[in-house]
Amino acid sequence: MGTLGRAIYSVGFWIRETGQAIDRLGSRLQGGYFFQEQLSRHRTLMNIFDKAPVVDKDVFVAPSASVIGDVQVGRGSSIWYGCVLRGDVNSIRVGSGTNIQDNSLVHVAKSNLSGKVLPTVIGDNVTVGHSAVLHGCTVEDEAFVGMGAVLLDGVVVEKNAMVAAGALVRQNTRIPSGEVWAGNPAKFLRKLSNEEITFISQSAINYTNLAQVHAAENSKSYDEIEFEKVLRKKYARKDEEYDSMLGVVREIPPELILPDNVLPDKAEKALQK
Repeated sequence: MGTLGRAIYSVGFWIRETGQAIDRLGSRLQGGYFFQEQLSRHRTLMNIFDKAPVVDKDVFVAPSASVIGDVQVGRGSSIWYGCVLRGDVNSIRVGSGTNIQDNSLVHVAKSNLSGKVLPTVIGDNVTVGHSAVLHGCTVEDEAFVGMGAVLLDGVVVEKNAMVAAGALVRQNTRIPSGEVWAGNPAKFLRKLSNEEITFISQSAINYTNLAQVHAAENSKSYDEIEFEKVLRKKYARKDEEYDSMLGVVREIPPELILPDNVLPDKAEKALQK
């Protein structure tokens, strides 16, 4: 980024700070009668100068996740609560239909013992379990990284391979397709069964569906949430498929007839009859 670009960036930063500065000034003028709310400065998507995340519109990024810098995330993927994807000194690429689960960390390498500059590349339909750490590595399509696993610089996890929960995979290790590696340091454990390989693909599909549910819930306004609570309590609306994704089990009360003016969908159906 040149001098002009940095100047424009700085001006933009100060404009964004103006609102908080006005709030602080107003609080001082109110003296002992003010209530000062500390606003969170968290942003799910954040650029580093000219490096900005490119995230498909169908991606679910949880409100508490952080996607920073040179990061690309493909269609139908999901970045869950507490995750950090930091593409500052190199790039991160995440394919389509991939899920990176809660509290996982994805970073890149600018320098290491081998002298290589390593991005992190995660393929399509990959499952990365909770609290995993991926650093300057490659995870190919339809691979599985278990909860709490650590993948160091130069690691390659081939298609349909699995890293067991809690495993530490040392630098420049290649995990062949169809194998499970486990332990600290990670070593070959056994071959995957056909059922387990099928499970890897199904796991990615399950998380894509679950992400849609969370995206819908997170996009609701306060008024929509309160209105829905009233409807659910008063009219006992039930969508079994939606509730099953959330793990919700609802009691079925006596049948109630909803008035046509409450649910627009019901009103439309009534007019069509």
